[in-house]
Amino acid sequence: MIKYILIFIALVGLAWLLWPLTKDFSTPEQLNSIASQYVSGSVTDLNSPNVVTSIVVTYRGLDTLGEVTVLFLATAGVGFLLKKKSGSRSQRRDGSEILQSGAGFLAPLIMLFGVYVFTHGHLSPGGGFQGGVLIASGVLLMVMASTSFRFSHLLIQLTESLSGIAYVIIAILGVILLGANHFLDPRILPLGNWLSLFSAGAIPVIYSFLGLKVGAELSAVIESLSADGGEE
Repeated sequence: MIKYILIFIALVGLAWLLWPLTKDFSTPEQLNSIASQYVSGSVTDLNSPNVVTSIVVTYRGLDTLGEVTVLFLATAGVGFLLKKKSGSRSQRRDGSEILQSGAGFLAPLIMLFGVYVFTHGHLSPGGGFQGGVLIASGVLLMVMASTSFRFSHLLIQLTESLSGIAYVIIAILGVILLGANHFLDPRILPLGNWLSLFSAGAIPVIYSFLGLKVGAELSAVIESLSADGGEE
């Protein structure tokens, strides 16, 4: 009985804290000054129709770099905690015949769609993180379908490392070529024609490296969580 009373008191306290936010909430009828600059700058400065992409990759690109770093640290932590000893045997079973057949057909398509998402992130909804998750989803499907599926440790490590290095190099090139206030500025490459694949400067390149890095990192997590994880 005391537990339910405490829960009720906690809910009432939470409602009391949130009430001022909901009471004074109103739907804005126009963008504020910063949002207006983001929207106009996405078109005039970056030649990108996807405003979200412009914000994530350029205006708050340093935050995005930090998010990728956090994901890397989480991946390294999972791999360290779940590492198995050499010679451990798998306790998993192969998936059903339907799952194996479906995985063999769908996994390549899922990964290809992931590549499409992060290479077209400046033109349509999507980007590096979404594309990387899709690639890792295809890897997860293959892991679930068959115990004989094996990761290439070297390929994952090289993809993750080289993508991260390339991302940092692009960020530094903005400072070198355009000035001290142009960290991760995609205008180091030509902006191209509106709505074309090769447009918005280096945004497609940045998103491609982000997608490969995120996909490799999440695939490493899947490897660690699978019954076959660890060194062999």
